Amino acid sequence: MFPRLLALLLAGLVLLPQAHAQSYADAYPRNPAIDIIGYVFDLEVTDADDVIQGQTAVDVRFLAPTTHLRLDLIGQSDALDGKGMAVAAVTTADGAPLAFTHSDDVLLIDLGQAPEAGERRTVQVRYAGIPAAGLRIGPNKYGDRTFFSDNWSSRVRNWLPVVDHPSDKATTEMRVVAPSHYQVSSNGTRWEHTDLDGGRRLHHWKNPVPTATWLYFLGVARMAVQVVDIWEGIPVETWVYWQDREAGFYDFAEPSTKILAYFSNLIGPYVNRRLANIVSNGTPGGGMEAASTPAYSDRSVSGERNKRWQHVIIHEIAHQWFGNAVTEWTWNDVWLSEGFATYYTLLGRQYLYGQDDFEAGLRDARQRVVNFYENDYDFQLVRPYIADLNNVSGAMMYQKGAWILHMLREHLGADAFDAGIRAYYAEFMNRNAETADLRRHLEGVSGQDLEGFFQQWLFQGGLPTVAATWRTDGGTLHYTLQQTQPTYTFDLTVELQARYTDGTLSDVVAVSLPKGETVTGTLPLGEKEAAAVILDPHIRLLAAFSVRGEGE
Repeated sequence: MFPRLLALLLAGLVLLPQAHAQSYADAYPRNPAIDIIGYVFDLEVTDADDVIQGQTAVDVRFLAPTTHLRLDLIGQSDALDGKGMAVAAVTTADGAPLAFTHSDDVLLIDLGQAPEAGERRTVQVRYAGIPAAGLRIGPNKYGDRTFFSDNWSSRVRNWLPVVDHPSDKATTEMRVVAPSHYQVSSNGTRWEHTDLDGGRRLHHWKNPVPTATWLYFLGVARMAVQVVDIWEGIPVETWVYWQDREAGFYDFAEPSTKILAYFSNLIGPYVNRRLANIVSNGTPGGGMEAASTPAYSDRSVSGERNKRWQHVIIHEIAHQWFGNAVTEWTWNDVWLSEGFATYYTLLGRQYLYGQDDFEAGLRDARQRVVNFYENDYDFQLVRPYIADLNNVSGAMMYQKGAWILHMLREHLGADAFDAGIRAYYAEFMNRNAETADLRRHLEGVSGQDLEGFFQQWLFQGGLPTVAATWRTDGGTLHYTLQQTQPTYTFDLTVELQARYTDGTLSDVVAVSLPKGETVTGTLPLGEKEAAAVILDPHIRLLAAFSVRGEGE
């Protein structure tokens, strides 16, 4: 059966507490009969070699009878130079052995007697190996040995046996034994910190919040740790390499607490009981939104509170609401994570730094979208099928996704938009959502039908190109507007304004520009003379613009 058709048929058979009626899918082979409640990960790492010793307890609730439990775990292979995980045993909670196969990076466990619907069982997996990816083991920029997770988007299966897909969120515990000269951080809050024999230390972290697998975090390194603040009982922490103590503590002291308070008020409650910004050798490019423990490249530390890196901090904290608390149901809807985090970064910048900074961010994001579509014009944000689960994102999920939200906020008004987002967040906090859920809530608060908007911006390719020509005749400015993109048409409202020769500006005119039409109009000039025509002066529309005056 064709993969696309099979995926759609399986999606239609999913019987979960949360209903989804999507018409698109990714390639992950979800099992509608199971729901992972929680994982307990026991790991030991050493300085002797890069082998990790692991045991994972998987707490499963069965939604229908099934004979097998499928987990993702990258196996050892010659293609990986012998790296990967080897499974030693699989047992029940009381130690009874279970038959299993581990091939093609799938751990398939024979459950024996099929559980009844509603039954819960715990399965334990004991394994070891050198991770081929997902957990980076090696020197940091100072040459110190470190262990840091790098799970985006489907790489956690390189070192943890899990259902590695955002649709099955679970609670976690991470119990890590490491040499005692290391600090260890993971999701949630510290539960235990105990010295053991042989110069080892046990670190136990508990995360009671249902979390998608790419957000699991482990950091093992020599670190300097600071509690920056306590906000409504939530510790705000900084973790940096010990050599960067002074500069790193200074850099990360801002703006976390302010943004935590701002987003909590604007969107809804922060779901975790800790927020720890941590420098990570597993995050080479920028930031990663690990749940409660957002991670940053070691290049983030300069001792200068670099504005670019403050934007990254805001972005990763915004993810704690969007992507982390509200998680996309399939990878097709990754814009619900990245687009939201990017737009709420802009709103955070507006709150902290003012309107000029906000508008500069919007203009930069729009130009990035325009540049992208010059080379990949047919790209659509919500794709009908995603085959490669390690290629789910891309720049447009960020900048175009942010601009779609900005246009919605401008179209509906900030009050209605914010109310719709709060309702959306309240319903799907610690759950999974899809694009249709967002639309439903925005329509509910605004009373508007947004089908056409969502269709043209999310479910088709292309980007509108708006061309304006103008001329003056006596005291009147005559303008013509049309969409000139090669394919795809959009229903648009384009704002237009004249700039006079004395530097003053006319009133703004809003022009409806329907699909496939050319629109003409006039603007009275009175005693003044026009020097230029400005399209979209208030920065409300995602489009490429061109303006040509008579004789130009």
